[in-house]
Amino acid sequence: MDGILNIYKEKGFTSHDVVAVVRKTLHMKKVGHTGTLDPDAEGVLPICVGKATKLADIVMDGRKTYRAVLHLGVTTTTEDASGEVVAEKPVAFEEEKIRQVIKSFIGELEQIPPMYSAVKINGKKLYELARAGKEVERKARRITVYDIRILRFLPPCQVEIDVDCSKGTYIRTLCADIGQVLGYGGHMAGLLRTKTGDFALENAMKLGVLKALVEEGQAETALLGMEEALQGYPKAVVSEEARKLLYNGGKIRRDFFCIENMPEVGQMVTVFDHEKNLVGIYHIVQEEKSFFIKPFKMLI
Repeated sequence: MDGILNIYKEKGFTSHDVVAVVRKTLHMKKVGHTGTLDPDAEGVLPICVGKATKLADIVMDGRKTYRAVLHLGVTTTTEDASGEVVAEKPVAFEEEKIRQVIKSFIGELEQIPPMYSAVKINGKKLYELARAGKEVERKARRITVYDIRILRFLPPCQVEIDVDCSKGTYIRTLCADIGQVLGYGGHMAGLLRTKTGDFALENAMKLGVLKALVEEGQAETALLGMEEALQGYPKAVVSEEARKLLYNGGKIRRDFFCIENMPEVGQMVTVFDHEKNLVGIYHIVQEEKSFFIKPFKMLI
C-alpha cells in the first residue's frame, strides 16, 4: 500500500498518536504525517503510507486553510485555551476596528514561533524548554497570510475567522498578535484545519472509519495514490533506451523524454518510464545549451 490518507484528526490526539494508530491499523511500519496539529486542534491531517512517505515534505509545503476562534481580552502562556492566563483586559468590542486590524495581517509577515511549539533550538524543542520554565530568544520567520475572512463576530469578546496561509504559520500566534495590536491581548480559543494543499475537510475520514474499512478489506479505497497526489505537476515520460539510466537515478537528456509543455528551468515534473510507471520527481535543469531532467526525489 503506497499512498496518502486524508485523516480527520480529532481533539485529544497528537499527530504522532494518529501515525501510531494508522501504523497499527494497517500493520505497516512506513507511516508519517505531513505537519503537526496541536492536541486541542482538529481537522485535516494527511498521512503518508509506504513509498508515499517520501512525499511528506511536498504535501507539507502546500497552502493551508484554518478556521479559528480569536478570543480577545485574555492572554495565555501557550497563546491558546490550554495555557495559563497571564493577563486579562476589558474589551471594547468595536467591530470596524477589529475588522481593520485583522485585515492588516494579510500579506508577508515576520512571525516569532511560540515557546510552546516543536521548533528546535540547539537540539531542544521549545515546548520542552517552556515546560522547564525557560524562555529563549527565537528568530522571526517569514510567513505569508494570503487571506483572512471574518465569518462571525461573537460579542462580547470572540471572532470566528478563516485563514489561508503558508506552511509554518502559527495561528495561535496570529491570534495573540492581533489581540496585542488591538490593545486587549488575545488567544486562540479553537482551531480546525480545513485544508492542506489539495486535501480538504469534506473528504477527510476519522480513524474509526479507517478501522472499519480495514476490517472490511477495503483499506486501499481510502488511499489517494501517489500519481493522483502529484497530478498537478507536468508529466515526463522517458524512452526505453534510457531506462537503465533512469532507474539508476541519472540525469536524462532532453532527447530521451517526452513532455507536452516544457516547463521552465528549476521547475519540478513527475517522471514515468516507457511503461507509464511512476519513477520519481525531477527538476528541469540546463547545462550549457542542453536541457535535462535531474532527480529530486526517487519514488521506487
